[in-house]
Amino acid sequence: MRYDGGHKRDRFVTDLLGRFFEWVPVCPEVEAGMGTPRPAMRLVEQAAGIRMIEIDSGRDHTRAMERFSARRVRALRGLDLCGYILKKDSPSCGMARVKVYREEGMPRRDGRGLYASLLMEAYPNLPVEEEGRLNDPKLRENFIERVFAYQRLRQLFQGRWTRGQVVAFHTVHKLQLMAHSTEAYRELGRLVARLKQTPRAAFREKYESGFMRALSQMATRGRNANVLQHAAGHIKKKLDSASRGELADLIHDYRKGLVPLVVPLTLLGHHVRRHEIEYLEGQVYLAPHPKELMLRNHV
Repeated sequence: MRYDGGHKRDRFVTDLLGRFFEWVPVCPEVEAGMGTPRPAMRLVEQAAGIRMIEIDSGRDHTRAMERFSARRVRALRGLDLCGYILKKDSPSCGMARVKVYREEGMPRRDGRGLYASLLMEAYPNLPVEEEGRLNDPKLRENFIERVFAYQRLRQLFQGRWTRGQVVAFHTVHKLQLMAHSTEAYRELGRLVARLKQTPRAAFREKYESGFMRALSQMATRGRNANVLQHAAGHIKKKLDSASRGELADLIHDYRKGLVPLVVPLTLLGHHVRRHEIEYLEGQVYLAPHPKELMLRNHV
């Protein structure tokens, strides 16, 4: 709910993503008791630090917002969140580039909302994005990919997990990780290899942070094309010359930006299923999120 009683409803978020996620609505200003409508506020740099100030009256809401944020962030821990969408430019919920005003000169755009800061500090591995940035197809696909990956990661470490389960998890995410960072994939592999020599809590912390940090790096056309070629190498002996050429041409077209990622992936998936290539059938990279979202149609 905006300060003036309006809204910024995003139908992709509410209607399409709503088919796959259960939303937990949070409005820091309202829940902190500021009401709707309420005076407009902004972040202001003062000697005491960054403050949340009413524009017209100069009233300082910083302490009230910080107290509320600490309580709300603790309460969220029991909800098993897999992702969080914040409000662009908000002095409470802005993730990045929020305006910070000074007594003199132009405002700088390097701030973060007070609530958003505490949220991201408390849950450093949680996928977080701003609703405005979700209009970018690449950022949108990356965020949703991370949300589903984080859900699988949390499921892995629930209960008494075993080394075999970790190895299996790492194996099926190989191509997905390689599309984001080959070095991160190798680093995580070295960590898994040392699992028996690493305390369980320390291993989980390092693997979770490394895994999510790797996926936060944007997959590029070049790395995606390399992964597609790697996967094609596992099925080339099963294909005739014409089929191999067709797949190679589509991968090349994708690398050049002539077709979206879904095109070579669809053909690759067809061959994987037809020839029952077990290793590739289990790779999360081929279907990291529901096809109904059509995220790879635009990247």
